[in-house]
Amino acid sequence: MSETSPTTFGGRRSVPPNNSNAAEDDLPTLELQGLMPRGVNLQDYLNVTNVHLFKDRWDTNKIDHHTDKYENNKLIVRRGQSFYIQIDFNRPYDPRKDLFRVEYVIGRYPQETKGTYIPVPVVSEFQRGKWGAKIIMREDKSVRLSIQSSSECIVGKFRMYVAVWTPFGIIRTSRNADTDTYILFNPWCEEDAVYLDDEKEREEYVLNDIGVIFHGNFQDIKSRSWSYGQFEENILDTCLYVMDRANMDLSGRGNPIKVSRVGSAMINSKDDEGVIVGSWDNVYAYGVAPSAWTGSVDILLEYQSSKNPVRYGQCWVFAGVFNTFLRCLGIPARVVTNYFSAHDNNANLQMDVFLEEDGSVNSKLTKDSVWNYHCWNEAWMTRPDLPVGFGGWQAVDSTPQENSDGMYRCGPASVQAIKHGHVCFQFDAPFVFAEVNSDLVYITAKKDGTHVVEGVDSTHTGKLIVTKQIGGDGIQDITETYKFQEGQEEERLALETALMYGAKKPLNTEGVLKPKSNVEMDFTVENAVLGKDFTVTVTFQNNSNSSCTISAYLSGNITFYTGVTKDEFKKETFEVALEALSFKKKAVLVRVGEYMGQLVEQASLHFFVTARVRETGDILAKQKAIVLKVPKVDIRVRGAKVVGSDMVVTVEFTNPLKETLKNVWIYVDGPGLMRPMKKMFREIQPNATIQWEEMFRPWVSGPRKLIASLTSDTLRHVYGELDVQIQRRPSV
Repeated sequence: MSETSPTTFGGRRSVPPNNSNAAEDDLPTLELQGLMPRGVNLQDYLNVTNVHLFKDRWDTNKIDHHTDKYENNKLIVRRGQSFYIQIDFNRPYDPRKDLFRVEYVIGRYPQETKGTYIPVPVVSEFQRGKWGAKIIMREDKSVRLSIQSSSECIVGKFRMYVAVWTPFGIIRTSRNADTDTYILFNPWCEEDAVYLDDEKEREEYVLNDIGVIFHGNFQDIKSRSWSYGQFEENILDTCLYVMDRANMDLSGRGNPIKVSRVGSAMINSKDDEGVIVGSWDNVYAYGVAPSAWTGSVDILLEYQSSKNPVRYGQCWVFAGVFNTFLRCLGIPARVVTNYFSAHDNNANLQMDVFLEEDGSVNSKLTKDSVWNYHCWNEAWMTRPDLPVGFGGWQAVDSTPQENSDGMYRCGPASVQAIKHGHVCFQFDAPFVFAEVNSDLVYITAKKDGTHVVEGVDSTHTGKLIVTKQIGGDGIQDITETYKFQEGQEEERLALETALMYGAKKPLNTEGVLKPKSNVEMDFTVENAVLGKDFTVTVTFQNNSNSSCTISAYLSGNITFYTGVTKDEFKKETFEVALEALSFKKKAVLVRVGEYMGQLVEQASLHFFVTARVRETGDILAKQKAIVLKVPKVDIRVRGAKVVGSDMVVTVEFTNPLKETLKNVWIYVDGPGLMRPMKKMFREIQPNATIQWEEMFRPWVSGPRKLIASLTSDTLRHVYGELDVQIQRRPSV
């Protein structure tokens, strides 16, 4: 197709970058070949009077393409699959003398070779995975076509034209926004790179607009529902806008590898003015606390309307919004949570915890951190850029942690490659491998400058990796998709493979690993409830035939869930005398006044116990993170649970603390039930109860969910949810 812009561009590129779906340049309605003789009226030839796209929610196009849930009145289809349109002409179409074709155009500088200008040939039979239009009905002045798009087609919003050939040139329909057509990835099409062959998995990973994100810690898993809302009004346009903001070339938008990599960079705002500003410092005065969000819709719509990054997010927010982006475009996706996730700053597959000679942690030397948990995403796709066998689930992470090729992004990294240690395959496999496989190494930094390895815990990181189960809200354990079981020969082989491929692991310590001590130590934290005292119980077991004396140090810290310490709130030293072959317990009371005033975002506490056996000089070290139990928000509904009927939701919360909560915001959301809403309460006195009622009218039937969150100056991460079954409106 000829370039219509008069601008000329020097150098190798004759056409400017075509990197905006929103930008457009109309095709000419008339393309004459030379001069037209006098007296010729082009209206005497075949002319288009109307185009019908069958784009209502109940039409075959949207139902067959699984796009009937989108709150969008345009035609939305999935690539590689046929759909129907009807063209009305000014007279009956005669195939012997009339010639026409449908054209699809995307961007401002369309080119056929780039797939941004698509002339669709009229064919007698479709070829698998190729563009084509088949006439399936001729009736009076109308022609009905079945159109099949390419299974590698660009994903985005196309403009549609109908061009008719005459002896003097082409007559083309005018630009008509009503015929704009969205084309998405197609997990139902075998030729598509995102093809997923299990219908239940497609229902879950593409069509489910409500998810569950797991948080808390390994021994106390907590969950919260998240409204992905990928079908909500304007969300599809916002996802296309995100790629426009990235200046992503349109010709690459049919490749799920490129789309997911751009998405992982754009969902965070570092270095590219992306969707969400990350904040882990517990100060959220200029935005919304990460724990307050109930879903992705508000965040994405605010980003599109304000054109500025939205404040604030942490890993589960990045993962929730990224999941919406991927599912909305048609890429199967899920949120995964890795408990005890290593953030390896020096890429040596080793989390170095440096201790002073008295057993306390040296915070200046300890740079690596182990997150209580970390959420990222997996996207399903083939990987033709890798050897056979590395397609399927790919880890993609939009939380800004480390720089990858000049931007804060991560993935897609083949989960299969990570499991087998093939970290040489792009993208960012070494970083993900380290998150789930790093050793925790305790090192004493002696006053003379030497370092002695006191112990190595090779099972601490990547303890459990989970996602939401298919068709339910429970946990699916996917740890074995990332790593072999600890101690298996395959696990050792995977680690050696990773080291061979350059995942550095020099033991950056002097001296030799000390032999295992005859004294064992462990500790438990009993029933820790926010706003109440609780007990830490330390147990010592002497396995030797001689008695010993132990001097121990317990440190309690307020921590961010990323493992970074904010404040030490508890310090206690004590001595324990142990007889031969005996055990003893020591209970340490933690009072509410010690921790309550300093809590951060997720009511997360970290305990570190170190002990020295006086007779042998052995050092014992153990650490655990706990999340305090927080109160819940109560949700009730009343009214007929029927599409289109008025219902009322009541959100209720009682303050169980002995202090007044100030600047309390409550958020409520329910995809298909109500738009996200929020309300502020200046304060809630101790033991006082607040109520908030709102009317709503559901528009989607089936199992739905209402989700509420509460945030305040001193209490956050408070949630509530309610399952609601909505009936279809009875037919008259």
